[in-house]
Parts: sequence; structure tokens; C-alpha cells
Amino acid sequence: QVQLKESGGELVQAGGSLRLSCAASGRTFSGYFMGWFRQAPGKEREFVCAIGQSTGSSYYANSVKGRFTISRDNAKNTVYLQMNNLKPEDTAVYYCARRTGYNFGYSNPSEYVDWGQGTQVTVSS
Repeated sequence: QVQLKESGGELVQAGGSLRLSCAASGRTFSGYFMGWFRQAPGKEREFVCAIGQSTGSSYYANSVKGRFTISRDNAKNTVYLQMNNLKPEDTAVYYCARRTGYNFGYSNPSEYVDWGQGTQVTVSS
């Protein structure tokens, strides 16, 4: 099992930026496929973006494409989520997760086995 810890969430005005971090335990971080998800009150957890293993291929939900950027620093065992031009609808708890399944696609939460505790992002209008 891998332990994940998110940080960086806070209250920000619409149009602002935030960078979230997700620190992971484990010696083989470069082999982890990592994803970011978010969950707003009363809504299901939804896919935000993901990044492949050492090749760093990235994938984004249409709602964040062009505004969010996922990256990773394997030397620091950390994956980042840079969020620009934030909108009130981006308000949610953001979770990072490690993918181990390859049956239903990278946007399906069931593909991910290890989850962090989440960090709150609030965007005011």
C-alpha cells in the first residue's frame, strides 16, 4: 500500500491560481500511474487528470483542459496539479490516487487503489 498526502488547497478568488501537491511513499514512485480526482458536496467523485509513469503522458477532463496541468517529480516522490484561471465550479475536495487497475480506463475511480485524504479548494466568485 502507498500512502498519499495532498496539500496546497485553500480559498482563492475566481481567476486565480493554485498548485496542489501530492507526496507519496514508496521506492518505486516512478512506476506509479497517478491521478487527481475531485468531489464537490452532493456530487460524485470525478476525474480531473492523470499522468503516466516515467514517460509522463498526461490526460485531462474536458472541464479543466487548458487550465490545469499535471506534472511529477519522481526524485521527490511528488505529483503536482497546477490550476490556473480557477472558476467557482472548481470548488471541491481534491484527491490524488494511485492507479493499479487497467480495465475501465484512467478516468474511472475504481482503477485506483490508494487515495489521499484530500485537500479543500474553494473558489469564490
